[in-house]
Order: sequence, then C-alpha cells, then structure tokens
Amino acid sequence: MFGDLQKSKIIAYSATFIGLISLGAWVSIPFFPVPLTLQTLFVLLAGAVMKRDAVIPVSLYVVLGALGLPVFHTGVAGLGILLGPTGGFLIGFIFASLVIGFAYEYESVTIRFTGLLAGTGIIYLCGVAWLMYSLTTQLIPAVISGVLPFIPGDVIKVYAAYMIAKRLP
Repeated sequence: MFGDLQKSKIIAYSATFIGLISLGAWVSIPFFPVPLTLQTLFVLLAGAVMKRDAVIPVSLYVVLGALGLPVFHTGVAGLGILLGPTGGFLIGFIFASLVIGFAYEYESVTIRFTGLLAGTGIIYLCGVAWLMYSLTTQLIPAVISGVLPFIPGDVIKVYAAYMIAKRLP
C-alpha cells in the first residue's frame, strides 16, 4: 500500500464516511416504525465522492452495526436492528451507494442527479419491501409509514448531496 495514493484515499474516505454516516444516525427524529435521520445524506454523499468505491464504507457501516457497534440510529446496534423494521433501509444503503457511485463516474449533471434520485428510490424500495415482511403489512401501509413522511427531507438531502459533491475535488 505504501506509495499507492488511490488505496490510501479509499481508506481515508472510508473512515470518514463511516464516521459521518454514524454521526448522521444520531441526528434522529422519531417516527414509527422508521426514524428520520441524516444517514441518507452521507450515504448519498459517499456515492458522489467515492464513486463505485462508496460501497466499501457503506457496507462496513452496516457490518459494524450488525456486529454490535452502536452506529445505527440513536446508538442502537446488533443484528436485531437489521431484522427489524429499519433493516431494509440499512441494506438499501449499500445498493444505493453503488448506483450513485456508478452514476458519478459520468460527467453528465443529468446522470448524476438521476443517480442520486435512483439511490434514494432504492433505499425506499428495499425499506418498504422489508417493512412489509417484518411487520406483515400490505404495500400501501408500508409506503405510508416508510416513504411518504420522508420524501420532503430526502428531496433536500438529494439536493444538498449534489451541491456539496459539486464543490468537492
């Protein structure tokens, strides 16, 4: 690794984004069954900054939380969180970061912004699917409780991630 600037950047960015996503989990507004947090902003930003390599810190974040480090919303941790109502959203972070990362490998503003929106959609899709399974509910109630309250905040997060990433080298 000595002398390999790209690997060093991946490690540094990974540590940074694991920390930022963990901090974003502490900014939590309780909703039932899924809280509103700033985690999504940092997942989107990781994809925009690290491109396809963003899957590394986001996956590590989920693994660290599953192993018991208190990195999920308000310091909760453990495999039980992934098996609970929020688990689908957390797993969706991984796929979202990858899609956003691929989109950010292009210079097109349209592709990048679409990638951020698609990443958010993937988080919703995984979250709602798992919400339906874990709470044994139907699609409409899962969307009402797992998507609708979050749309205004997520629109702001998508725009913020785009604007922040645009200003970073």
